[in-house]
This record gives sequence, structure tokens and C-alpha cells, in this order.
Amino acid sequence: MTMPTQRPPTIDPQAAQRWQQMPASPSPWLHEEVARRMEERLEWIKLKPHSWAHWEPVRGGLEAHDLLARRYPESNCFVVEDQVKRAEYASKKIAIPWWQPARWAGKSARFEVPGDSAVQMVWANMSLHMAADPQALMAQWHRALGVDGFVMFSCMGPDSLTELRDLYATLGWPAPSHEFTDMHDWGDMLVAAGFAEPVMDMERITLTFETPQRLLEELRGLGRNLHPDRFSGLRGRQWHAQLTEALQSKPLELTFEIIYGHAFRPVPRLPMRAETVLSLSQMRESLNQRKTYLPNP
Repeated sequence: MTMPTQRPPTIDPQAAQRWQQMPASPSPWLHEEVARRMEERLEWIKLKPHSWAHWEPVRGGLEAHDLLARRYPESNCFVVEDQVKRAEYASKKIAIPWWQPARWAGKSARFEVPGDSAVQMVWANMSLHMAADPQALMAQWHRALGVDGFVMFSCMGPDSLTELRDLYATLGWPAPSHEFTDMHDWGDMLVAAGFAEPVMDMERITLTFETPQRLLEELRGLGRNLHPDRFSGLRGRQWHAQLTEALQSKPLELTFEIIYGHAFRPVPRLPMRAETVLSLSQMRESLNQRKTYLPNP
């Protein structure tokens, strides 16, 4: 299956890059809750990775890192953060001090991108919907995974923030957020990236708030509006007052469609040609990989 490489049409790459460069801050409550629910889904996976990668844990959920470390206490862990400041922040929260006995008994996290085929699980919570080039991100996951390894991820779906979208439309304002991708399209992209057996499911989580200020504070922690047609420049106090008044006229709640997915990296397929020539080492590697799928005699 082939799929043209393209960025989502409603994400401004420059805005996405600015979001990535923003200072580290505590993980949003919603992301931690989604991570907790996704961690429970690991009960479905029989494979126990001897190495795994936590992709962007600062925004994805630092509390979830403890859950994963307890589930796989004997496994090596890579922590992947592109920005230096967030990597330092994650290190302070995750790294075990040298003087604690727990550091001697367990496996210390490595704050670096894993090498090719170095891990058996990639954990990526609530980041894919903010990626300007999600197929490039999937390619990174695919490279990091060994054969039979799997990616476990979550992201927002297209039915997220319907209350806020309706409100902005009523006021005649541009959309409050870029569009989010449907789970079936994510499945197609996973297959195009080389993954196999993608399994997708979703649920809706509705949050209620006491004040408009608390609602807006929560949104700032979750992300930014990356839509190319968003408001240009800063809005003033009059606009903020109008938004606050409009929010107070309706129930203070926001619905989020949460998509969960996992997929495996399969044995690489040999290129289909009229004649295929393999070296002895390539033939040996291919046969060894195929043993994973052959039944016992």
C-alpha cells in the first residue's frame, strides 16, 4: 500500500515548530489520564519488551513513566525529547539519583533516541495530533523498533472540542483548533509506514470546569491552535471578555475524542522482482526472521 507523503492540510508547520520549542511544563491532567488508560491496554500485549522508548514524556505524561517502569522493571528504557530543556526537565523527574538503592537494583533510563531496531516497544501518548509531519514521526518509530516490536500511541480525534468549535462558529471566528485526523486514516498511515496489524479504538472523555478561566488554562496546557487560518497576531482584552462571556452562557464542558492505537513491525518483505538476488548473509537473516512465524513441527 502506498500513500503520498504530505503534511496535514490544517497544520501550519511553523506554528507546530514553535509549539515544540516552548518551555517545559507539568504534564496535562488529561494526558496523564489517557496514559493511565492506555497503560491498562498493555494487558492485551503478550510481548514483554527488554527495551522500550518513551516518546516525549513531558507532554505525554511523566506519571505514566512510573507505571511503565513498574510494569517492565527489568527492561532498558530510552527517553526521547527533541528539545534540550524538556530533556533536562524529564531527567529531573525520571532519573533515579545515584545514591538511591533503587538505581542499583533496576535499569536507569537513557535520555537519547534509540538506535535502529533497538527497542521492542515505542510508547507515544497524545503527541501525534500535534505533529506537522506525522508520517515522518511514524517512520522514526518504525526505525527504532525491532521485528515483532510494537508501537502504542494515543491522540485526539476529529470529534474533539466540538463545544468550542460550535461557539467559535456562532461568533464568526476562525476555528479554535486545527482539524484532527480520523482513526481509520491513522491506520492507513501506519500500514503505509511499514507497520502491520494496526488496531484502533476510541472513547470520548468530557471535562467540566468551574470557571471559563480554568477551562482556558486547561486548553493552554494541552496544546495550541496550529490551523493556518487561525487568528493572526494577539487578541485584545475586548476579545477575551467576549470569549469569557460567551463561555459563561453555556455549560462549561469540553469533549475530547481519544484515539488509541497499536501496531507491530513485521518481518521485512523481500522486494518482488522477476529475479531476486540475495547474499548468503541476507538469506540467513531472512530465514532467521521467518522462524518467528513458523509453527513448531
